Amino acid sequence: MLDDPGVDALVRQWTAERAQDAEAVEASRIASQWLADAPVPAAAPGIPGQRARAGAHSWASVEAADPAYIAAMRVRLPEVPHELLAAAAGWWQMVGGVAEAEEWWDAGMSPLDQRALDYRAAGLAPSDLSRRLGPLTVLEHLRRGSAPAWCVARLQRQRRDGAA
Repeated sequence: MLDDPGVDALVRQWTAERAQDAEAVEASRIASQWLADAPVPAAAPGIPGQRARAGAHSWASVEAADPAYIAAMRVRLPEVPHELLAAAAGWWQMVGGVAEAEEWWDAGMSPLDQRALDYRAAGLAPSDLSRRLGPLTVLEHLRRGSAPAWCVARLQRQRRDGAA
C-alpha cells in the first residue's frame, strides 16, 4: 500500500495545498501581531442576564465558587478579602462539602490553608488531628514538619497494634 501511486499522488497534492508560501507566512505574522496588540478586556467574564429582570445589555458575573461556601467562610473570617475566600472555597467545593471544611476548621486546620487539602489527600480525617502519636498530637506533628504519609502510617500501626 505504501508503494501505491494513487496514495503518493494524494499525499503530494495534500502537501502542496498546505505548503506555507511567503504570502501565507506574512498574513499569519500580521494576524499574530494584531492579536498581541489588541487590548485585553478589564471586566470579568460574564453571561447575559435574563432579559425580563436585567435588561438586554446587562451581564451577570460568573462566580468561581459556590456562594454558600464563601458565606460559611465569611462567618468565621469576616476580615479576609473576598478573593482569598473565593479561592479557598473553590478548592473545597471540588473536594468536599462545607460541613467537611468546617470539620477541618474545628479540628484546628483552617480551610484557607492549602495543606489541609494535602492532609486530606494523604488519608487523614479531621478526627485524626487530635489523636496522639507519642507525646504530640497528629496536628502538632504536622505543624513541626512531619510528613502526612508518616502520620497516616503511624495511625494505622496504632490501630493494628491496638486491635492485636
